[in-house]
This record gives sequence, C-alpha cells and structure tokens, in this order.
Amino acid sequence: MAVSGFEGFEKRLELRFSTTNNNPMGLRLIDFESLDQVLNEVQCTVVSAVANQSFDAYVLSESSLFIYPTKIIIKTCGTTQLLKSIRPFIHLARNHNLTLRACRYSRGSFIFPKAQPFPYTSFKDEVVIVEESLPNSLRYRKASVMTPSTNPSRAWHVFTASADVEPDEPLVVVEVCMTELDRVNARSFFRRKGEDKNSDSAGKEMTRLSGIDMINANAFICDFAFDPCGYSMNGVDGDRYSTIHVTPEDGFSYASFECGLSLFDDGHGDISEVLTRAIDVFRPDCVSVATTYGGEDYNHEVTKRLERTLAKKLGLTCRSRLVDEFPGSGTVVFQSFTPRWK
Repeated sequence: MAVSGFEGFEKRLELRFSTTNNNPMGLRLIDFESLDQVLNEVQCTVVSAVANQSFDAYVLSESSLFIYPTKIIIKTCGTTQLLKSIRPFIHLARNHNLTLRACRYSRGSFIFPKAQPFPYTSFKDEVVIVEESLPNSLRYRKASVMTPSTNPSRAWHVFTASADVEPDEPLVVVEVCMTELDRVNARSFFRRKGEDKNSDSAGKEMTRLSGIDMINANAFICDFAFDPCGYSMNGVDGDRYSTIHVTPEDGFSYASFECGLSLFDDGHGDISEVLTRAIDVFRPDCVSVATTYGGEDYNHEVTKRLERTLAKKLGLTCRSRLVDEFPGSGTVVFQSFTPRWK
C-alpha cells in the first residue's frame, strides 16, 4: 500500500428537518451563494448539478450533496472538513422555518488516517464536535464503532441524534465501500493522454465503458471525470438518489456506491441485485456494506439474500455481520466481504 495518497473513504452527514411552513420546496429554497459559502468551509466546490421535482443533486470536487425539501445529505472525501457544515446548514434551514429533528454522521476507516486533520484523527473527537453543534432537543443520541473481528482495520463509525425515539425515514440507505479494485476495471476511470474532452463528456464515456449506466437504467446520471483520473456521479430516479465515487490509483484504489431503496422490488430493483451490479463494475477484493433501516423494520432475510447473491454471482463470502440499534434512527447492519479464495 502507498505511504500516502488521496483518501477515498468519505465522511457522510445526514440532517433531517421538520417544518410548519407549507412551502413544498423547503430546503431547496436555500440560494446557491449560501450553499457555496458552506462548501467553502468544508473545503470543496460544486462541479456539476442536476435537479428534478423531488430534490437537487450536486457533484462536488470531493463527492456529493443532495438537498430535499426536509433533508440534506452531504458526503465528502479527502481531507475535507465536513463537520463544519452542521451549524451553517442548521442556520440556513432556520431561515426557512425548518427545525432540525435528526442527525446521522458515519464513515468507514480511513486508508490514510494520519493524513486527516483534527478532529478526524479520532472518532471520539468527531462525536464531541457533532454534539456541540446540535441543539439540545436532539436528546436521543448514540455513538458506535462497529468493528469486524475478521478485519479490525475496517470498522464502521456511526453517530446518531434524534428528537424522536421512533425513526420515521421510509427509505433503506445502503452504503458500499470497496478497496483493492480490479486493475483492469479501474483503467476505465483514467483520462486518456492527449484527449480533448471536457470533464462532463469524459465522465459520460467512463459511465458507459464501465457499465455504471446499467446499475439503474431508469436513473438520469450526472457524471464528472477528474484529471488525470477519478470519477464521480449522482443518479436521479424520481425521489431516489444514488452516487458513486472512484479513486482508481493502484495501491490505494477505492470506490463507493450509495443509494436509497425500498426493501423489495417496486420498480427500482431489489437491493441485492442492485448492489451486485454496482460491485461487479469494480470487482474489488474487499467490500463492506452498511445498510441503515430507518422507518423500516430490520429484515434479516434481506441481509441473508444479499450474502447469497454476492456469493453466487460474484464469488464474495461474508466474513462478518454486525447489527446495532440507534434510538430514533433505526438499525444499522454492517457486513464485510472478500473473495471466496482469500
């Protein structure tokens, strides 16, 4: 592994709000200049954007931002200062008569932890910063580090805070982290020397050549290719989002896939089939899947079906499965996979 390189593992923040305002746009009324100021604090910028009737999706220089009428999801990679966005987002929401009712912060284990700035060198310090940024009304709080016994260096870190003891988020959120990508597959995410394509057209070519466009054929894809390598995309499908980020360099290669789905096929695809298509794009040697059941009850059969499908179609064996409960924020299932021969 490289001594140092670009940190692919993202930090992810989700803020959910309630409103007494009847304006259906809610948080989407926040002007772009204000968003840009928040992102400047985080140390990233918008490079591409798309919107539909349900939400706004921004591809960032370091990952993605999604804004719904009552929900913000932002995930950033590298050495970004994600937690600096909490207070300004709460303030901007308050200006539009929205009140914070739930917060979730999560991340994997960094490839280059020593390269991170404070407070991201310690999850305990991160939790302190988050808690200091939240109102006292979010009284149901929990921090957890879900550590697989088979690979302690690849833990899943979660902090949640909620004003309500019962979760009410209808979607199941699935976050996939992949390392040690297949070298041949990773080549799709390098720009060709001498090509005169801009980042948008090069991104579209990467989407097509890699097979990302077939993960969810119904989604409109907003994609972006970085120079000399790297790739990001946001997928928009009705009120459902998906996002992929790729750091393809050998020695610290990484890819992530995230989406919000219902438990069973409702025209958007079964979770296990969608994840199989996403993981197959990269053929990684190490995969972790964090599934968050918000308003849905944890379904053990869905977890087992994912394990069977990945084993049958991709030869990936589940090495660890951890389950934890978060008051007001549902259940998180964290699974780790490696190829059967490892």
